[in-house]
Amino acid sequence: MKKLDEFFQKLEPLFLKGGKLEKYYPLYEATDSFLFGASGKTKSAPHVRDAIDYKRIMITVIVALIPCTLMAMWNTGYQANLALEAIGVASPAGWRGSIMALVGCSSESFTSNFLHGALYFLPVYLVVVVVGSFWEVLFNLVRGHEISEALLVTSLLFPLTLPATIPLWQAAVGISFGVVIAKEVFGGVGMNWMNPALASRAFIYFAYPAQMSGNEVWVAADGVSAATPLAQVNEAATASQAMQNVDFTFAEAFIGTIPGSMGETSTLACLLGAALLLVTGVASWRIMLSMLIGGLLAASALFFFASPENPLNGIPPHYHMVMGGFAFGLVFMATDPVSAAHTPQGQLMYGLLIGLLAILIRVANPAYPEGVMLAIILGNVFAPLFDYFVIQANVKRRMLRHG
Repeated sequence: MKKLDEFFQKLEPLFLKGGKLEKYYPLYEATDSFLFGASGKTKSAPHVRDAIDYKRIMITVIVALIPCTLMAMWNTGYQANLALEAIGVASPAGWRGSIMALVGCSSESFTSNFLHGALYFLPVYLVVVVVGSFWEVLFNLVRGHEISEALLVTSLLFPLTLPATIPLWQAAVGISFGVVIAKEVFGGVGMNWMNPALASRAFIYFAYPAQMSGNEVWVAADGVSAATPLAQVNEAATASQAMQNVDFTFAEAFIGTIPGSMGETSTLACLLGAALLLVTGVASWRIMLSMLIGGLLAASALFFFASPENPLNGIPPHYHMVMGGFAFGLVFMATDPVSAAHTPQGQLMYGLLIGLLAILIRVANPAYPEGVMLAIILGNVFAPLFDYFVIQANVKRRMLRHG
């Protein structure tokens, strides 16, 4: 590595201003930063020594996503193997079947579940990384901006929010929209008003609803579909019968052994990621706590006081916290440091609003049982307003204090 570093140092003058390869500096800098660390140095006072930088923040988020990623692959394979066993089929059709024939499709085998799930997740992830990287590199070369590690986070977050059977071309279209429209047209890294991964999912949901909603989407194997917990509840006649209509327990929903988006089913995996983000100070505990409180308040009000005719009103408050993408949105999406509120009081209002809206949208519109995505987008819209009110209130207090 030392010789490779020396080689890169010799190449650097070619990419600096005035060099023959000046316009390709973003590519050089990205490669050098990835292999050896950031090259930026503070040349004037004040000097602050701190181990945290943008690179470390993004890498920390990626590490925090590892439990959700591993669970995404295992549970996707587990659901697929369960479905194959239910219909008496030895292996799936197509190229996946050729690979799975080597290890078999048994829901009791960890290796079989993990490998089968990886055959669904990894193609989606690779397509998203390649297409997203293309747009990121293209815009940064044109602008002369540095290529940041933020794309690695977006490229991992987006596939985790998708169903296993999403067409690969739709994943490519979704990440293109998120990177180009939600981030690059606003100026790139740090200038986006909403989370690019969330924008990608929202675009796919509204542009191609047939592949993102309905029981038929959550196909665990060829020709077999499985309803998500929220869809099962919605099929009940009244609120009093809501939980009688589901075939999962609270523990199963908490661990994540249920159908759903690949990386959003496990609240336990999300909590492991949350622990790392909170210990390192990368994510705001105020946003997480206030969103949780807002969600519990809305769920409790609907459970105890809302009309019994809507079956979704019959979901106990604590079940709402482990169903759908609430936990994943709380830990990884709402806490986005760019699009979230920045002032402490603003973060509390921001998280509370998202929590309230997530449950209200989920329950009030049976045709759209997952409201976390829209709630966070609306929260992103209001985040600057919350910060503005907090800052103006501080200005007024200081003016009164100092005359």
